Amino acid sequence: MSLREYIGEKIVIWPHNIDCTVSRKKGRKISLKECVSKPKIDEIVKAAENLGLSPIQEDKSHPKRWFMERGRIVVLKKANKLTILKNIASEVKKLRAKIGG
Repeated sequence: MSLREYIGEKIVIWPHNIDCTVSRKKGRKISLKECVSKPKIDEIVKAAENLGLSPIQEDKSHPKRWFMERGRIVVLKKANKLTILKNIASEVKKLRAKIGG
C-alpha cells in the first residue's frame, strides 16, 4: 500500500522516529527524554494496540535507510504525529518496565 492512501487518515511510524540512538538529523522526531533505546517493531505494535490506534505492520524499508532495519507501522491519526510518537514511546517504556520488573 502506498503512502498516498494514508494521507489525512493514518500516520506512518518508523522505529527510528522514537529511537534514542538515532540523531534528529537521521530521523528521530522526539526529545531524548521521551524516546526509547532501540525499539522493536513488536513493541511499537503492542504499544499502539494499547493506545487503541489499530496498528498495521508492514515490511517496508525507509527510503533513506533502505540498508537498515525493515518495517513500519501504520496507525490511525487520532492526534498530530508528535503526540502519537510521544504516547507510543511512553507506552513502550511502560511495557519494558512490566517485563523487567
